[in-house]
Amino acid sequence: MPRRGRVKSETGIYHVMLRGINRQVIFEDDEDCVKMMQTLSDVKEVSKCKIFAYCLMQNHCHFVLKTESESLEQIFKRIGARYVYWYNLKYKRTGHLFQDRYKSETVESDKHLLAVLRYVHQNPIKAGLAKVLIDYPWSSYKEYVGKPVLVDTGFIYSMMSKKEFKEYSIIETSDSALEDEPTKIRVSDTEAKDKIHEISRCGSLAKFQQLASDEQRLYIKKFKEAGMSIRQINRLTGISRGIVERA
Repeated sequence: MPRRGRVKSETGIYHVMLRGINRQVIFEDDEDCVKMMQTLSDVKEVSKCKIFAYCLMQNHCHFVLKTESESLEQIFKRIGARYVYWYNLKYKRTGHLFQDRYKSETVESDKHLLAVLRYVHQNPIKAGLAKVLIDYPWSSYKEYVGKPVLVDTGFIYSMMSKKEFKEYSIIETSDSALEDEPTKIRVSDTEAKDKIHEISRCGSLAKFQQLASDEQRLYIKKFKEAGMSIRQINRLTGISRGIVERA
């Protein structure tokens, strides 16, 4: 069955999500996040796109941007090629890192744009990675309340003041844009990653994936006993959900 063509935004603005293949971690440490930010900066310079928001999570990332001289497909082809090449080199792995095509939705109104920005910035709060928006280092919220680096804040601030933006951003919402199902975590991802490294003695995701299948299943059983959910193990190890369920 052929894939459906992407809907083209009349405003040129899109909300895009990249997810790790098998929901695996794509940012293992701060260096990985820094590299993605550098990649985003380089691609912005080449493509002349405008960036309104971003948020890097452990196994996925969100971007809100406006296309100019290049198409959305070309922009994310550049981002994917540069980051995946570097990631594979660093972790001595090969193959795809991102899950199929990126997900995207068009943003056709100011109201929708503001709602998407709030949703993107609240991702770390809902995942338990931060208690307040300003505490999370890998989202564009800090650029809106501080000094902008990558983000074009002027368009948003032509609609509301900084004070209004701060007040709007903390309003609780149940929006789940581009998410196919919620993630429920019994053990925090930070704790889970530490346990995975402690139990398996693998210093990185790539090293765990290089273990023999029998050894992986043995460790997966121990991860479950340590309180990690099937979905969480799947995301943090990159091992398929079916294998995790059967271990």
